[in-house]
Amino acid sequence: MNVPDLLDRARRAGVMIATAESCTGGLVAARITDIPGSSDVFERGFVTYSNMSKIELLGVDAGTIARHGAVSRQVAKAMAEGAIKNSEAHVAVSITGVAGPGGAGRKAEGTVCFGLATVHAGTSTETRRFGAIGRESVRAASVQHALALIDSGIAELLK
Repeated sequence: MNVPDLLDRARRAGVMIATAESCTGGLVAARITDIPGSSDVFERGFVTYSNMSKIELLGVDAGTIARHGAVSRQVAKAMAEGAIKNSEAHVAVSITGVAGPGGAGRKAEGTVCFGLATVHAGTSTETRRFGAIGRESVRAASVQHALALIDSGIAELLK
């Protein structure tokens, strides 16, 4: 994903972006803010690595985490919706996963759940299984996918 082009589309559409990141630790926000002028469209980023931070900063229900685990579509949905609710953004992406090495409980290494929330089009979620390709590669693939999701969220808002 070409980040300058993504930011130009957001700028033309008047769309502000937020991120809610767990396993990527702010890498999506960093990729966006690497571009000069990104402050026109990047509203804020939440790095919510711990379960408590997901609860405190994004309003994720502790029961949702207990029932489904932090790496779940349900938590990804709540994270994206919490980023919208706790910001001035029009589109928010969330990422929660197991970057590795090794799995976490029943979740295999490379399992990453994404959420995409927009102010008018609702929230969607998906799970990607990147496999045991190594921590750095899982995180890099997650960043690329999150940027593509943000692009699709901007397109959805323009419909």
